[in-house]
Amino acid sequence: MTRSNLSHPTRRSVLAIGAAPLALPMLNRRAWANTSITVADPGGPYTSGFRNAFYDPFTAETRIEVVSVARDAEPTAQFKSMVETKAYIWDVCTITLSARLILERDGLLDDLNVDPAATKDFMAGAVHPNFLGTDVYSTIFAFNPDVVKTPPASWADFWNVDAFPGRRSLRKNPIDTLEQALMADGVAPKDLYPLDIDRAFASMDKIKDKIDVWWTGGAQTSQILQSGEVDIIAGWNARLQAAVHSGAKAQLVWNQGLYSIEGWGIPKGGPKADAARQFVAFCARPDRQAAFTEDLTYGPTNLKAYKTINPDRAKILPTSPENLKLITLADENWWEENRAAVTERFNTWLLI
Repeated sequence: MTRSNLSHPTRRSVLAIGAAPLALPMLNRRAWANTSITVADPGGPYTSGFRNAFYDPFTAETRIEVVSVARDAEPTAQFKSMVETKAYIWDVCTITLSARLILERDGLLDDLNVDPAATKDFMAGAVHPNFLGTDVYSTIFAFNPDVVKTPPASWADFWNVDAFPGRRSLRKNPIDTLEQALMADGVAPKDLYPLDIDRAFASMDKIKDKIDVWWTGGAQTSQILQSGEVDIIAGWNARLQAAVHSGAKAQLVWNQGLYSIEGWGIPKGGPKADAARQFVAFCARPDRQAAFTEDLTYGPTNLKAYKTINPDRAKILPTSPENLKLITLADENWWEENRAAVTERFNTWLLI
């Protein structure tokens, strides 16, 4: 792994201070104390959770200050602007797998040079030369057991409005929704990709008139589940869990969920790339990833983290052994190639 030149002074610099045995540690401490990195995250609960798990412990260990800022919902344009103008507003940023594909295609990411030994316990799909997965989120569904008396266990059950009556909600977006429609029609999760678009829309035709709310944001799913506006809803696990924590009558169903991975990327040519790489490597540690689950209900990518996560807490995390075996990694490559055309068809379908 590449480390900052500040932590390894050259032979010439050591000779210049007389190579005194105690001088080198003091030089390191002073050098790092004058170093800071700016880290961009999604803001809100992410910032506080990551500060407790990553930012403050990293500073305590290295003397490198971490300044956090909230990034755009889709930071690819920010990456492009920074790299092209050399005006870097941050040094490390959280990105999704789909954003990684775009940034890699356009040559906007630096390699991380993470030691393979540090990622040997990582889940599949979380480690790339220019991306290190940190947290996992999953699209699942929740239901109100007071209304939906028979517990639904699959997307076929979600689609079955006669056997499982209740007000329903789906995402107003083809991503995840098409996969759910196909699984409802009998497609096994392992056989989803490439998506059979015609079959997916035919399946959605069967439930379209039964959808009471087409949601457009994660906060909305928490709100309408907690308020009782809907009784069965597809959504992101952390948002649904937040509603449960706030008192919503709801049970989560992990079976046939779809998950994706969010992690760290470094903009190409950044002036503090070495310190940024050291930070990313720090975030790979299992104890640090276990720590963020105390604040956030996302799954760690380093599965060794579960050795120190409370078993009751693990039950509500996507990458716990019991949940991970029930969910499937969404194919970001397929969506990158087909997103525009499928979104246009989906939006037209909604209006018909």
